[in-house]
Amino acid sequence: MEKILAPSILAGNHANLKNALNIAEQDGRKWIHLDIMDGHFVPNLSFGPQTVADLRRESELFFDVHLMLDNPHLYVDAFARAGADLITIHIEPSYDHLETIHQIRLLDKKVGIAINPSTPIDDILDVINSIELDLVLCMTVNPGFGGQSFIHDVLQKVEKLAAIRDEISSNYMIEVDGGVGPEHIQPCLNAGVDVFVAGTAYYKGNDSERRAFSESVGEKT
Repeated sequence: MEKILAPSILAGNHANLKNALNIAEQDGRKWIHLDIMDGHFVPNLSFGPQTVADLRRESELFFDVHLMLDNPHLYVDAFARAGADLITIHIEPSYDHLETIHQIRLLDKKVGIAINPSTPIDDILDVINSIELDLVLCMTVNPGFGGQSFIHDVLQKVEKLAAIRDEISSNYMIEVDGGVGPEHIQPCLNAGVDVFVAGTAYYKGNDSERRAFSESVGEKT
């Protein structure tokens, strides 16, 4: 399965997000990760649909939109119209997860399900077994703020998800998000990770450091 390095624009310069897009494009990236935070599900605020729409007009990158919201089902239509290519929702809040996934599918978007570090794999098994997903996201920090340390124990969940994927002959990609740096790439690859979201570690690097980061993932450009 193809490996992807998806820079998290949350770690870019918020006074010039267009430049953060340009950096990713010039580096040959294919995806950009957009964290949408509501100040309730996570203790921070980030972007709304208008920001996504404005960025969409500036880029043809694949928009990996991660909804960290208490009520994501109320907003999937807005983010789909804004230009999301993939919309990932969390399992933890209480809403109709399967119906929301169907809603995203009807909007002709790819769909993912996300779990926090403390959430057991069992909580998403019904979803994985009930509907074909494009992506399963394992948070490798407690979501809300960038610059946190990678939680290595989450890789045990990745290994289980990779095994389940084989057992049910599914094709979902496995993504990790939070504290991901070059030193984590090989353990993540060994566990079965396909998509690596990197914010601080990506945007603080120079051209050669970002190139080396990409090469360690093995993404084809």
